[in-house]
Amino acid sequence: MKNPLRLLAVLVIAALLLAACVPAAPTEPERLILATTTSTDDSGLLDAILPVFEEAYNAQVDVVAVGTGQALEIGAAGDADVVLVHARAREDQFVAEGNGTARYDVMYNDFVIVGPADDPAGITGAGSAVEALTLLADAQAPFISRGDDSGTHTKELSLWEKAGITPEGDWYISSGQGMGETLTMAAEQQAYTLSDRATYAVRQAEGLDLTILVEGDEALFNPYGVIPVNPEKHPGINADLAQKFVEWITSLETQELIAGYEVNGQQLFVPDSEAWRAAHP
Repeated sequence: MKNPLRLLAVLVIAALLLAACVPAAPTEPERLILATTTSTDDSGLLDAILPVFEEAYNAQVDVVAVGTGQALEIGAAGDADVVLVHARAREDQFVAEGNGTARYDVMYNDFVIVGPADDPAGITGAGSAVEALTLLADAQAPFISRGDDSGTHTKELSLWEKAGITPEGDWYISSGQGMGETLTMAAEQQAYTLSDRATYAVRQAEGLDLTILVEGDEALFNPYGVIPVNPEKHPGINADLAQKFVEWITSLETQELIAGYEVNGQQLFVPDSEAWRAAHP
C-alpha cells in the first residue's frame, strides 16, 4: 500500500473493530455487610432472596447471622452496613442513639411455644403465652432459653416479666446459642422453648421432635425491621449500597418474593413494608 496515511487509517479501524469484539472486564462486585438474626438465616429466606439483589446490583452480601442484640452491637460499632433484626424497642433505641438513619418495616411472623407432644406440664390450650409460662414454672418443667440477648430471648424475658416470674433453678436452662441449636437441645431433652415460627418450621421439616403447643397470642407477634447504619458515625461503611438494599427489600417486587417463600407449603413470613401495605390495603 503506497499511501501511508491510508494504511494508518486501516490499522486504526482494525484495532477499533478488534477492541469492540473483546468484552470488557467485569467490575468487582460491591461488598455489603448485613448483620441479621439467626432466624432470617436459619429459615432459608436469605438464601432464597439475596441472589436477586446481588445480581441486580453487582453486589456480594456478607451475612453475619447472630442474635438481634449482637447484630445491633455490630452495627453500632460500624462493622456492618445494614441490620435486619426483630426487637422493635431496641431497634428504635438504635436509631434514637444515632447508630442508624431510620427503621423500615419489612415483614413479620410470630413466636410459638413448643415442647414434647405429650406435654407433661399441660400448657396446651393455655389462654395466653403468659399463662403457659406460669404453668411451666409451677411444674418446673425443663425450659431451654436462648440466653443470648437475641430478639427471641428479649421476647421471652418480656413474657416472664409479664407473668411476674423470675425463672431460675435447674429446670431453666440457658443454651447461649442460636434458634436452630436451641431447638435441637430442647428436642434432645424433651424440653419446652420459645421459637420463631420460621426456624421451627424448617427444623420440623427436617424431623425435629417437638410440637407447637401455644400460638396465636397477640403477645407473640414478631415484626422485623431493616436499618441502614449511620454513615455520619461511621464514614467507612457502604452507605449507598445499604440504602439500595433497604429500598430493594421493602420494594413490592421483593415483598412478593418474601410472601412466596414457603417450607412444606407453609408461608414463613408476612410482608409488611410501606409499599406492600399500599398495594394491599
